[in-house]
Amino acid sequence: DTWHARNGEAVARPGRRWIVLGDSMAQAVGASHVDGGWVGHLADLLGDLAPPNVVNLSATGARTLDVVDVQLPVMADLPPAPGPDAGPDLVTVLIGSNDLFAGRAVRDVLPDAFRRLVQALPDGAVVATLPQPAAAAERANRHVEAAVRRGRLWMVDMRTAGPQSWSGRLAPDFFHPNDAGYAAIAEAFEPVVRQAL
Repeated sequence: DTWHARNGEAVARPGRRWIVLGDSMAQAVGASHVDGGWVGHLADLLGDLAPPNVVNLSATGARTLDVVDVQLPVMADLPPAPGPDAGPDLVTVLIGSNDLFAGRAVRDVLPDAFRRLVQALPDGAVVATLPQPAAAAERANRHVEAAVRRGRLWMVDMRTAGPQSWSGRLAPDFFHPNDAGYAAIAEAFEPVVRQAL
């Protein structure tokens, strides 16, 4: 509800937009408050460099194809930012955990879902890899890596830049990060987003 209200305000304001795509992690589920998620932490790290208008289109429970089939079309239908041209939107994507834990049928189609995601994203989007040492995750990550080699996307490699340990960084549900876990994710995103901006 908080993001929904903020989105309405952000869309109405002039200036550059930051479009957030993803699942409950982008919603800050598990954090002590809505700004305790990685989006809020990253905004703090970026300071004045962060686009002032955050439009968070993520959804709790979302899978990769939900980004492709639901969130990206919503992004495409957003009205233009009012006022003078503020430059291209920053688009960030963190998705895939729900696919990996949804069972074999969903996990098996994850690589193709990432292929479709990579094809559908706008040039210059910032995409996180999947850090899990699963075959489906590795195959999915190859699509991101190939897009980076073509110069289409920016990659946050969570396999190397993300938290090496989740000890003390998980919420009470032992699935979502807590504030400290989200801060570590934001730290992985920061240098890549700075380059993208």
